[in-house]
Amino acid sequence: MSLEIKDLHCKLADEDTQILKGLTLTIPKGEVHAIMGPNGSGKSTLSKILAGHDAYEVTQGSALMDGKDLLEMEIDERSRAGFFLAFQYPIEIPGVSNANFIRAALQARMPEGEELDAVDFYKNMYAKMDILEMDRKFTSRAVNEGFSGGEKKRNEILQMAMLEPEYCVLDETDSGLDIDALKIVSKGVNAMRSPDRGILLITHYQRLLDYIKPDHVHVMADGQIVKSGGAELALELEDKGYDWIKEIQAAA
Repeated sequence: MSLEIKDLHCKLADEDTQILKGLTLTIPKGEVHAIMGPNGSGKSTLSKILAGHDAYEVTQGSALMDGKDLLEMEIDERSRAGFFLAFQYPIEIPGVSNANFIRAALQARMPEGEELDAVDFYKNMYAKMDILEMDRKFTSRAVNEGFSGGEKKRNEILQMAMLEPEYCVLDETDSGLDIDALKIVSKGVNAMRSPDRGILLITHYQRLLDYIKPDHVHVMADGQIVKSGGAELALELEDKGYDWIKEIQAAA
Protein backbone atom coordinates (compact mmCIF):
# COMPACT_ATOMS: atom_id res chain seq x y z
CA MET A 1 0.00 0.00 0.00
CA SER A 2 1.42 3.37 -0.97
CA LEU A 3 0.94 6.92 -2.14
CA GLU A 4 1.98 6.62 -5.77
CA ILE A 5 2.58 9.71 -7.89
CA LYS A 6 3.26 9.10 -11.57
CA ASP A 7 4.40 11.54 -14.27
CA LEU A 8 2.65 14.45 -12.56
CA HIS A 9 2.45 17.72 -14.49
CA CYS A 10 0.68 20.82 -13.23
CA LYS A 11 0.37 24.56 -13.71
CA LEU A 12 -1.36 27.48 -12.09
CA ALA A 13 -5.02 27.35 -13.11
CA ASP A 14 -4.90 30.80 -14.76
CA GLU A 15 -1.45 30.52 -16.37
CA ASP A 16 0.24 28.26 -18.91
CA THR A 17 3.64 27.86 -17.25
CA GLN A 18 4.21 24.30 -16.04
CA ILE A 19 5.43 23.96 -12.45
CA LEU A 20 5.60 20.19 -12.06
CA LYS A 21 7.10 18.52 -15.11
CA GLY A 22 6.73 14.77 -14.87
CA LEU A 23 7.24 14.16 -11.16
CA THR A 24 7.21 10.50 -10.12
CA LEU A 25 7.44 9.37 -6.50
CA THR A 26 6.20 6.42 -4.43
CA ILE A 27 5.82 6.57 -0.65
CA PRO A 28 5.00 3.16 0.83
CA LYS A 29 3.38 2.82 4.22
CA GLY A 30 5.96 2.36 6.95
CA GLU A 31 8.49 4.73 5.36
CA VAL A 32 9.53 8.34 5.84
CA HIS A 33 10.63 10.16 2.69
CA ALA A 34 12.10 13.65 2.45
CA ILE A 35 12.10 16.04 -0.49
CA MET A 36 14.74 18.75 -0.58
CA GLY A 37 15.40 21.36 -3.23
CA PRO A 38 15.98 25.04 -3.93
CA ASN A 39 13.28 27.70 -3.89
CA GLY A 40 10.99 27.52 -6.89
CA SER A 41 11.57 23.83 -7.56
CA GLY A 42 7.90 22.91 -7.00
CA LYS A 43 8.06 21.29 -3.54
CA SER A 44 5.17 23.20 -1.97
CA THR A 45 3.21 23.01 -5.22
CA LEU A 46 3.32 19.23 -4.95
CA SER A 47 1.85 19.35 -1.44
CA LYS A 48 -0.94 21.68 -2.54
CA ILE A 49 -1.80 19.55 -5.56
CA LEU A 50 -2.10 16.47 -3.36
CA ALA A 51 -4.32 18.36 -0.92
CA GLY A 52 -6.60 19.68 -3.69
CA HIS A 53 -5.75 23.39 -3.86
CA ASP A 54 -7.92 24.91 -6.60
CA ALA A 55 -5.27 27.42 -7.69
CA TYR A 56 -3.48 24.59 -9.50
CA GLU A 57 -4.47 22.44 -12.46
CA VAL A 58 -3.13 18.96 -13.11
CA THR A 59 -2.45 18.62 -16.84
CA GLN A 60 -1.01 15.10 -16.87
CA GLY A 61 -0.24 12.19 -14.58
CA SER A 62 -1.83 10.58 -11.56
CA ALA A 63 -1.72 10.31 -7.77
CA LEU A 64 -3.09 7.11 -6.26
CA MET A 65 -3.53 6.58 -2.53
CA ASP A 66 -3.77 2.85 -1.83
CA GLY A 67 -5.05 2.47 -5.39
CA LYS A 68 -7.68 5.21 -5.10
CA ASP A 69 -7.52 8.26 -7.38
CA LEU A 70 -6.60 11.08 -4.99
CA LEU A 71 -6.93 13.78 -7.64
CA GLU A 72 -10.58 12.92 -8.30
CA MET A 73 -11.56 13.39 -4.66
CA GLU A 74 -12.92 16.57 -3.09
CA ILE A 75 -10.72 18.08 -0.37
CA ASP A 76 -12.80 16.68 2.50
CA GLU A 77 -12.87 13.27 0.83
CA ARG A 78 -9.07 13.23 0.67
CA SER A 79 -8.91 13.96 4.38
CA ARG A 80 -11.45 11.30 5.32
CA ALA A 81 -9.64 8.81 3.08
CA GLY A 82 -6.50 9.30 5.18
CA PHE A 83 -4.52 12.21 3.67
CA PHE A 84 -3.13 15.00 5.85
CA LEU A 85 -1.18 18.14 4.96
CA ALA A 86 0.67 20.15 7.62
CA PHE A 87 0.86 23.68 6.25
CA GLN A 88 4.00 25.74 5.90
CA TYR A 89 1.97 28.74 7.08
CA PRO A 90 -0.91 27.51 9.29
CA ILE A 91 -3.91 29.84 9.19
CA GLU A 92 -5.82 31.29 12.13
CA ILE A 93 -9.48 30.43 12.68
CA PRO A 94 -10.93 33.02 15.09
CA GLY A 95 -13.86 31.92 17.19
CA VAL A 96 -13.23 28.17 16.86
CA SER A 97 -11.41 26.50 19.75
CA ASN A 98 -8.74 23.90 19.15
CA ALA A 99 -10.72 21.26 20.98
CA ASN A 100 -13.92 21.93 19.00
CA PHE A 101 -12.03 22.02 15.71
CA ILE A 102 -10.35 18.65 16.25
CA ARG A 103 -13.49 17.12 17.72
CA ALA A 104 -15.56 18.19 14.70
CA ALA A 105 -12.96 16.71 12.33
CA LEU A 106 -13.03 13.39 14.18
CA GLN A 107 -16.83 13.36 14.42
CA ALA A 108 -17.05 13.87 10.63
CA ARG A 109 -15.18 10.58 10.17
CA MET A 110 -17.60 8.54 12.29
CA PRO A 111 -20.60 6.63 10.94
CA GLU A 112 -23.85 8.55 10.96
CA GLY A 113 -25.58 8.30 14.32
CA GLU A 114 -22.40 7.59 16.31
CA GLU A 115 -21.07 10.15 18.76
CA LEU A 116 -17.50 10.75 19.87
CA ASP A 117 -16.98 9.89 23.55
CA ALA A 118 -15.94 13.15 25.24
CA VAL A 119 -13.93 11.47 28.02
CA ASP A 120 -11.92 9.34 25.60
CA PHE A 121 -11.44 12.32 23.28
CA TYR A 122 -9.89 14.54 25.94
CA LYS A 123 -7.83 11.70 27.40
CA ASN A 124 -6.34 11.02 23.98
CA MET A 125 -5.80 14.70 23.18
CA TYR A 126 -4.08 15.40 26.50
CA ALA A 127 -1.73 12.45 25.92
CA LYS A 128 -0.79 13.84 22.48
CA MET A 129 -0.37 17.33 23.94
CA ASP A 130 2.02 15.99 26.55
CA ILE A 131 4.28 14.59 23.81
CA LEU A 132 4.28 18.03 22.17
CA GLU A 133 4.73 19.84 25.51
CA MET A 134 1.56 21.88 24.94
CA ASP A 135 -0.23 23.54 27.84
CA ARG A 136 -3.83 22.48 28.44
CA LYS A 137 -4.99 26.07 27.84
CA PHE A 138 -4.43 25.54 24.11
CA THR A 139 -7.59 23.39 23.98
CA SER A 140 -9.78 26.44 24.61
CA ARG A 141 -7.83 28.93 22.51
CA ALA A 142 -8.98 29.71 18.96
CA VAL A 143 -7.13 27.72 16.32
CA ASN A 144 -3.69 29.32 15.85
CA GLU A 145 -4.97 32.79 16.87
CA GLY A 146 -2.13 34.67 18.52
CA PHE A 147 0.10 31.59 18.44
CA SER A 148 3.83 31.89 17.92
CA GLY A 149 5.37 30.17 14.91
CA GLY A 150 6.46 27.23 17.03
CA GLU A 151 3.04 26.93 18.67
CA LYS A 152 1.33 26.86 15.27
CA LYS A 153 3.61 24.08 14.06
CA ARG A 154 3.04 22.06 17.23
CA ASN A 155 -0.69 22.55 16.77
CA GLU A 156 -0.44 21.14 13.23
CA ILE A 157 1.27 18.03 14.59
CA LEU A 158 -1.38 17.73 17.32
CA GLN A 159 -4.09 17.72 14.66
CA MET A 160 -2.16 15.11 12.69
CA ALA A 161 -1.72 12.93 15.78
CA MET A 162 -5.42 13.10 16.63
CA LEU A 163 -6.66 12.38 13.10
CA GLU A 164 -4.18 9.50 12.65
CA PRO A 165 -3.98 9.78 8.83
CA GLU A 166 -2.48 7.09 6.65
CA TYR A 167 -0.35 9.52 4.63
CA CYS A 168 1.12 12.73 6.02
CA VAL A 169 2.79 15.50 4.04
CA LEU A 170 4.66 18.08 6.12
CA ASP A 171 5.41 21.20 4.10
CA GLU A 172 8.48 22.90 5.60
CA THR A 173 7.34 22.19 9.13
CA ASP A 174 10.79 23.23 10.32
CA SER A 175 10.59 26.78 8.91
CA GLY A 176 10.58 29.46 11.60
CA LEU A 177 11.40 27.05 14.42
CA ASP A 178 14.22 27.52 16.91
CA ILE A 179 16.18 24.45 17.91
CA ASP A 180 14.06 23.67 20.99
CA ALA A 181 10.78 23.90 19.06
CA LEU A 182 12.27 21.82 16.25
CA LYS A 183 13.16 19.04 18.71
CA ILE A 184 9.63 19.02 20.17
CA VAL A 185 7.92 18.99 16.77
CA SER A 186 10.26 16.23 15.60
CA LYS A 187 9.41 14.18 18.68
CA GLY A 188 5.73 14.47 17.79
CA VAL A 189 6.36 13.38 14.20
CA ASN A 190 8.55 10.46 15.28
CA ALA A 191 5.76 9.31 17.60
CA MET A 192 3.57 9.01 14.48
CA ARG A 193 5.92 6.66 12.64
CA SER A 194 4.12 3.39 12.00
CA PRO A 195 4.06 0.44 9.57
CA ASP A 196 0.56 1.68 8.66
CA ARG A 197 1.56 5.25 7.80
CA GLY A 198 3.65 6.93 5.10
CA ILE A 199 5.24 10.32 5.77
CA LEU A 200 6.67 12.87 3.33
CA LEU A 201 8.81 15.70 4.70
CA ILE A 202 9.39 18.77 2.52
CA THR A 203 12.32 20.86 3.66
CA HIS A 204 15.16 23.12 2.54
CA TYR A 205 17.55 22.13 5.29
CA GLN A 206 19.24 19.01 6.54
CA ARG A 207 18.81 19.99 10.21
CA LEU A 208 15.22 18.65 10.34
CA LEU A 209 16.55 15.28 9.20
CA ASP A 210 18.92 15.19 12.19
CA TYR A 211 15.82 14.61 14.32
CA ILE A 212 13.47 12.81 11.90
CA LYS A 213 15.61 10.21 10.16
CA PRO A 214 14.24 9.54 6.66
CA ASP A 215 14.38 6.21 4.88
CA HIS A 216 14.83 7.97 1.54
CA VAL A 217 15.80 11.47 0.42
CA HIS A 218 14.82 12.95 -2.95
CA VAL A 219 16.16 16.11 -4.54
CA MET A 220 13.71 18.17 -6.53
CA ALA A 221 14.63 20.74 -9.17
CA ASP A 222 12.64 22.36 -11.95
CA GLY A 223 9.50 20.40 -11.17
CA GLN A 224 11.08 16.93 -11.15
CA ILE A 225 12.86 14.49 -8.86
CA VAL A 226 16.42 14.62 -10.15
CA LYS A 227 18.23 12.46 -7.60
CA SER A 228 17.26 9.99 -4.87
CA GLY A 229 19.22 8.23 -2.17
CA GLY A 230 19.41 7.41 1.51
CA ALA A 231 19.70 9.79 4.45
CA GLU A 232 23.32 10.45 3.49
CA LEU A 233 22.13 12.36 0.42
CA ALA A 234 20.89 15.17 2.68
CA LEU A 235 24.35 15.46 4.21
CA GLU A 236 25.88 15.60 0.75
CA LEU A 237 23.51 18.43 -0.19
CA GLU A 238 24.39 20.27 3.00
CA ASP A 239 28.06 20.00 2.09
CA LYS A 240 27.88 20.74 -1.66
CA GLY A 241 24.81 22.97 -1.91
CA TYR A 242 22.18 23.00 -4.64
CA ASP A 243 24.59 24.18 -7.35
CA TRP A 244 25.83 20.58 -7.31
CA ILE A 245 22.37 19.46 -8.47
CA LYS A 246 22.43 21.99 -11.29
CA GLU A 247 25.69 20.41 -12.47
CA ILE A 248 24.05 16.97 -12.41
CA GLN A 249 21.10 18.32 -14.46
CA ALA A 250 23.43 19.95 -16.98
CA ALA A 251 25.34 16.69 -17.42
CA ALA A 252 22.18 14.63 -17.87
